[in-house]
Amino acid sequence: MKRIARSLAVVGVAALALTGCSGLGSQSSGSDQAAFDPNKKVTVTVWSGFTDRELKVFQSVLDKYHEKHPNVTIENVGSQTDDKITQAIRGGNAPDVALSFSANNIGTFCGSGVFQDLGPMITRDDVDLNKIPKATLAYTQYQGKRCAMPLLADVFGLYYNKKMFAEAGITAPPKTISEFTEDAKKLTKKAADGSIEVAGFVPTPGFYANKVEILAPQWGAQWLNKDDKSQLATDENWSAMLNWQKSLTDFYGNDALTRFTSEAGQQYSADHIFQTGKLAMMLDGEYRTAFIADQAPDLDYATAPFPVADEHPELYGTGYTTGNIVGIPKGAKNTAAAWDLIKFLSTDKDALVLFANGLGNVPTSTDALDSPDLKLPAQFKTFLDMYGEGKLQTNPSTANGGAYRKVAQDFATAYVAGSQTDLAKGLAGVDKQIDDSAALGAK
Repeated sequence: MKRIARSLAVVGVAALALTGCSGLGSQSSGSDQAAFDPNKKVTVTVWSGFTDRELKVFQSVLDKYHEKHPNVTIENVGSQTDDKITQAIRGGNAPDVALSFSANNIGTFCGSGVFQDLGPMITRDDVDLNKIPKATLAYTQYQGKRCAMPLLADVFGLYYNKKMFAEAGITAPPKTISEFTEDAKKLTKKAADGSIEVAGFVPTPGFYANKVEILAPQWGAQWLNKDDKSQLATDENWSAMLNWQKSLTDFYGNDALTRFTSEAGQQYSADHIFQTGKLAMMLDGEYRTAFIADQAPDLDYATAPFPVADEHPELYGTGYTTGNIVGIPKGAKNTAAAWDLIKFLSTDKDALVLFANGLGNVPTSTDALDSPDLKLPAQFKTFLDMYGEGKLQTNPSTANGGAYRKVAQDFATAYVAGSQTDLAKGLAGVDKQIDDSAALGAK
């Protein structure tokens, strides 16, 4: 479940490694690749980062493909990283299919030729990309080159404790940030010494899923202007978002929040504070429903889209999305069969439903969203609805991966905590760092 979310923590290590891969060059396009021969016996090697139970779930989906095409033997290899894929390409031993948890690295995958261009094969086989939401399509291409297909998605929304809501007299989930702030304060319980016993919400940047890229869609904040330059200083929505986080932090007291979060359970552990009743509301991905079912099955909770800025009520229903991506590495020996497998994994409704049920993620095609075979918790419907409505946002793809997110996150952390006080100057500095980094990454 959490494999996609882990990619959010990647801040360009893999991306930098990929950018520095000399000799990768650009791969010849798929237009000259032979079509898949269903009678030719072939072995396709598939690498992914899945392990243990998740690797077995993946195997069950691959088995469905093998049932359709018994001539194709699939070697399912788990525990593989983006760096290992790159090293294999360098060594002339690339897998036929590679699945990455780091959609933020799509710029390096496509731009450096690590993944082959799938566009010609998509056109040749008349693959209907209209079944894939716009935001998901965005993180599988870079500068017009589609070198990957999506394979399950994360969608982020609001989780809230129903018992706490009832006790506080709150009858419905908030839709605007002002409503949300009022509810957060009402739900908060403090000890006599000012320490936090129960937090209505933790506004600390970087805590659990409270990352800048995940919150930004709720304000309509955009990373780049029409010239593809960073615009955090000139897009007032960024300032509004950060000032809200700082204001709510001041309500709690930064020191009190620091103590509270330092004692909180780890994000994917059973003592996660939403699951133990110390946090009333949080921002998280759909995968949390599976953790709760496993680690806190008696928790009475519900989900909804995360509230949006009062100035932008039309955005309600939006949220952040990212996901797994799958492609054909440079040097793959069985491109035709590899593409046929990728096409099955990313477009076959039954395959996507089986995969989504097994891993607790959102299937990445609109026809799978409405399948009666989806067997997911009632709270999961929020994320299916959000995904299907087409309002979701994702990160822009850049040549140096997601390094720009870390620059913004570091400043947000400093500003909200009070160690940086000049918001305008600080955001201007963030813009310069991001633009300078993008220029380096483009070389």
